[in-house]
Amino acid sequence: MKSIDLNCDMGESFGNYTIGMDEAVMPYITSANIACGWHAGDPLVMDTTVRSAKAHGVGAGAHPGYPDLMGFGRRKMNLTPEEIRHYLTYQIGALQAFCRVHDVRLQHVKPHGALYLDAVESPDTARAVAQAITGLDPELRFVALAGKKGETMRQMGEELGLKVVFEAFPDRAYTPEGTLVPRSLPGAVISDPELVAARALDMARGFVIASDGSRIELEVQTLCVHGDNQAAVDLVKEIRSRLEGDGIAVKPMSD
Repeated sequence: MKSIDLNCDMGESFGNYTIGMDEAVMPYITSANIACGWHAGDPLVMDTTVRSAKAHGVGAGAHPGYPDLMGFGRRKMNLTPEEIRHYLTYQIGALQAFCRVHDVRLQHVKPHGALYLDAVESPDTARAVAQAITGLDPELRFVALAGKKGETMRQMGEELGLKVVFEAFPDRAYTPEGTLVPRSLPGAVISDPELVAARALDMARGFVIASDGSRIELEVQTLCVHGDNQAAVDLVKEIRSRLEGDGIAVKPMSD
């Protein structure tokens, strides 16, 4: 039976601010990308999210980003590779500490927001991310964009001996080039559960339909739903139901 992972960006609340619907989403996913306190999250939220992931049998992953709390990590920053590497070491290491406290093995690392997009385009950024991961634990999985546009992330990860897991986004529109349509454009974020579930099934089968109607071939091992999408709960429920109804097992990426 074919299997696929279903991940969600989580732990993005901080202080008095609540973002996402983590407790409602957690029972339906198999991997959690947990914010590490720089683009979102804080120590209390990190602890709560790790405990929740353990309770639900969900794989815990670090979701480090640029130090951009005001912009939710979605603004580009002009950083050196050394800065990026040390910033990620700091964030991943913090989440590793919470995992250790709760006897959870950290499963993967997925860059967040602008850092993710910069790693897609820049070999130096992708290499710095991969170096930070291998420096902490070479057994960690490196989540990278599926398709030709993710080739830079794949290459840098594999050169450093990391297992690369290819990711697609059923709740985001794709450009004909295989990148995500910028959030500033209409239709970039998709919230219709039926449509998102249909796209998830396409991705599990190896392709996605771009915004111009063209077909892009993808090798996908994990599907992401954004936790700050207001329809996130309905999306993960419908995606999981559609995948399992088609005979596709939904399992953590470490299985």
